[in-house]
Amino acid sequence: MEAIRTSSSPVLARAATGSLLERAVATGDAVLSRLTFLPPLLARLMLGYGFCMTGTGKWRYFEQTVEFFAGLGIPFPAANAAFVSSLELVGGIALVLGLGTRFFSAGLVTTMVVALLTADRQDFLASWLPSSDNVPADITAFVYLLFLSWLLVAGAGAISLDRLLARLFRLPTFRTSLSSGQ
Repeated sequence: MEAIRTSSSPVLARAATGSLLERAVATGDAVLSRLTFLPPLLARLMLGYGFCMTGTGKWRYFEQTVEFFAGLGIPFPAANAAFVSSLELVGGIALVLGLGTRFFSAGLVTTMVVALLTADRQDFLASWLPSSDNVPADITAFVYLLFLSWLLVAGAGAISLDRLLARLFRLPTFRTSLSSGQ
C-alpha cells in the first residue's frame, strides 16, 4: 500500500484507497488524460483535408467560383474568390500540419460566417425551424465553424508544428482549460 501512496500519480493513489466507483473514475480519468492529443489532431486533419479539397476546387474552377461569388452579391468577386481559394488551400495544409492553427482558424471562421450569411443562409435559417427536415448540424459551414472556433480557442494540440516550434524556440503558449493537452 505504501508503494501506491508514493506513486507519481495522486489520482491513482487515491483510487487505490477509494471505493470501486472512485477507482473506476480515476482509471477512466487517467486513460482519457493520455488521449487529450487526439481530438484536436483529428479535428485539424478532417478540417484541413476538407479545406484543401475546396480550395483546390475553387482554383481549378476559378471562373465558376468568381461567377458564384458574384451571384451571391459578394463584392469584388474575383479578388475575394482568389483570397478565399488561397486561404482554404494554404489554411487547409496548415491545419493538417498544425502550423499557425489559431491564425488560420480565425481566417477560416470568417469564411464560414460569410458562407452562412450568403450561400447557406436559407438552408441554415430553415434548419432552426421545428418544421425543417434538417438541423443546423446538417449545414457543413456551421459544423466547420464550430470546430474552427474550438481550434481557435483551444489551439492545435500536442501533436502539431505549433507545439514543436513553441518548444524549440521556448515561446510562451496561450493555454485555456480547453487546451490542457497542450
